[in-house]
Amino acid sequence: MNKVFKALKDSTRRKILELLKKKDLTAGEISKHFNISKPSISHHLEILFQAGLISRERKGQFIYYSLNTTLLEDLAHWILQLKNNKK
Repeated sequence: MNKVFKALKDSTRRKILELLKKKDLTAGEISKHFNISKPSISHHLEILFQAGLISRERKGQFIYYSLNTTLLEDLAHWILQLKNNKK
């Protein structure tokens, strides 16, 4: 869970997740939304992947990244349980 929170604390990674909420994208497509280097985007994608927040799939010569909604749903459920347990 620590990797998830580390990944989410960065605004660039949160914006990447917002982009992937709309549709699956390649690293090149993602990089067009930022004013940082492609290696930096790849680094952010790797952190999100290692945290389990995104998945990746090779299609031909491209790797498409997608949001791992299962983990996000589990995280939201866990947070709601914490909130509800305080009552």
